[in-house]
Amino acid sequence: MPDHLRASAFRPVLLSAALALAVGGGMGWYSSTAQAQSAVAPAPELVVGLPDFTRLVEQVGSAVVSIQAEVGGKSSAATAQRGQQPQMPGDEQIPEFFRRFFGPEGMPMPGMPDGGGRPRGVSQGTGFIISADGYVLTNHHVVEGADTVRIKLSDRREFTAKVIGSDEQSDVALLKIAATGLPTLRIGDSKALKSGQWVVAIGSPFGLDHSVTAGIVSAVGRANPYANQRYVPFIQTDVAINRGNSGGPLLDTRGQVVGINSQIFSNSGGYMGVSFAIPIDVAMNAVQQLKATGKVTRGQLGVVIQPMGRDAAKALGIADGNGALVAEVQPDSPAARAGILRQDVIRSINGQTIHESSDLPPIVGAMAPGAKVVVELIRDGKPRTVTATLNALDERVANAGDGDDDASPRPAAAAQANPLGIVGEDMDAQQRSRLGLQAGEGVLVARVEGIAAREAGLRPGDVVLAVGRNTVASAGALNAQLRGLKPGQAVMLLVRRGGGTQYITVDPSAE
Repeated sequence: MPDHLRASAFRPVLLSAALALAVGGGMGWYSSTAQAQSAVAPAPELVVGLPDFTRLVEQVGSAVVSIQAEVGGKSSAATAQRGQQPQMPGDEQIPEFFRRFFGPEGMPMPGMPDGGGRPRGVSQGTGFIISADGYVLTNHHVVEGADTVRIKLSDRREFTAKVIGSDEQSDVALLKIAATGLPTLRIGDSKALKSGQWVVAIGSPFGLDHSVTAGIVSAVGRANPYANQRYVPFIQTDVAINRGNSGGPLLDTRGQVVGINSQIFSNSGGYMGVSFAIPIDVAMNAVQQLKATGKVTRGQLGVVIQPMGRDAAKALGIADGNGALVAEVQPDSPAARAGILRQDVIRSINGQTIHESSDLPPIVGAMAPGAKVVVELIRDGKPRTVTATLNALDERVANAGDGDDDASPRPAAAAQANPLGIVGEDMDAQQRSRLGLQAGEGVLVARVEGIAAREAGLRPGDVVLAVGRNTVASAGALNAQLRGLKPGQAVMLLVRRGGGTQYITVDPSAE
């Protein structure tokens, strides 16, 4: 064999040997690495399998009922009142908002009357039995204004229910049927709920009785910015909730009720992954009062509060944005008698920290009138502690306008005479009376020429009540207060707009 052919014949052998050495060396390295890894303890299982809710549903499902509330027919004060309620904000105003759901037969939303001026139809929802002698819990909005409420049990028996009492603020209604020996649900502890826990809902979405959905707790203590329920720290979940689920139980994995399914957050009208439930401790507080008196009373401190923003914290010399900023103190209220002032920042009530302004109403509202509370606050950058005795909450809610519909003659605007470029007008007695102001209170904003004031949200038609804590009653007084500011100093203006009052922080240094 020629030498050049002999050399070629040996190449595969040499390559095979090299490959064997490479693979052998690699396998040795892999084997030693695997042995080293096997010596390390395996990561613990954080989720052990998927939950099976069949036993839970079998044990507690019989205590869940379907509810039909019939509206229309005989006249009632409740129905008449229902027809006078304001409409919820439209989609063009708020792209996403809380929705309360009724049945497929279409009971109108509050404030949507039929051709005769009164709402008609059938509200279809869910409820659950809390006592063997026939007490049933559901949502206020399911039975609101109803002439007849019918309840269907899991065994197909039907009853006409009596509404013992109903509370709009907590959205809780207590019903009673003439039956005994009924299956009941155990009441759990909603205060112990944590984000990430499994929860189950049972209800009648779209009239489909005893439908079961499950998910986790997304958050607790959520505020509802679009409904008049300041006193409910909602449980947020990703449990599928739809029309007809309203009033049904939210259950933990022990089958205990931890909430009442009430609302969803949606811009489509259907479930979008965000659902809200009323904590059962809030609901049972209402139940006890409804049983005893037929109504719910709440404690009141007597302050108008607003969130603490970054600019407000800076202007007040506070390092963080925690707390509730006091915008107004109602005359002769517990807060006024305790010495609480405008621009105070409430940081805790009876040791419970106020992280956001929405934390305050549920804490105070859960207390009985006459209860004494210790209020920790910050004033002028320094901590203070005061004690107040709560009185009963006044349920009346003022109608808030937009503040721009005053067509009466106005005095000529004063020339710009302050560093923020706010042009004020003096107000007469008629204007003050129309806005619910006292004599010698408020300056009408005619123009906003300063960039910082415009960017802060001040606008013509607003009424400036105070600069900081100092009340202003004339354009001259407003100018004098603003001229006293240091160059670039942030200032907090107490502003009335429509029926609401809040501080607006103007920071010239941000220009």
